[in-house]
Amino acid sequence: MKAHRRQIREKVIQALHTLELRDTDIASASEWLITPELSKDQNALRFFRKLLNAIVDNKEEIDSYISKHTFNWDMSRIAIIDKNILRMAMAEILYFEDIPPKVSINEAIEIAKKFNSTDKSSKFVNGILDAIFNDLQGSGKIRKCGRGLIDRSTGKQTSKGSTDDNG
Repeated sequence: MKAHRRQIREKVIQALHTLELRDTDIASASEWLITPELSKDQNALRFFRKLLNAIVDNKEEIDSYISKHTFNWDMSRIAIIDKNILRMAMAEILYFEDIPPKVSINEAIEIAKKFNSTDKSSKFVNGILDAIFNDLQGSGKIRKCGRGLIDRSTGKQTSKGSTDDNG
């Protein structure tokens, strides 16, 4: 059975949570999440590792975008789960050219609903990601290409892509 990207994203959130709460390295924080099913699907495994590493390697830059848009909220006051969901979506928006930003935002909202750290988690995640996305789009910092994404040469959206394929 093929692993779905949402399941992989949820595993990334779990690995980030482990890294946040324990004094451990990325391998120790993530290897326990690699199920036999996931290890058989090389594309899924590659996506899991690439996404997790992108977040860890670019945490400072990602957190600066989040901090800028959390309006007088110190990063330490944001629930750990919500913070990691925001980081995951931001990593996809910034570093994964093949994933439409709206897919990343929608996935983050759905994961926030599932993990539900607070009653307002999904609305909080949605609001922050929308604000960051609008800021990045306005400044031309979003570079996406491929089916259902922004065509770099024209700046217009190409034909609609399937969120299951790209997201």
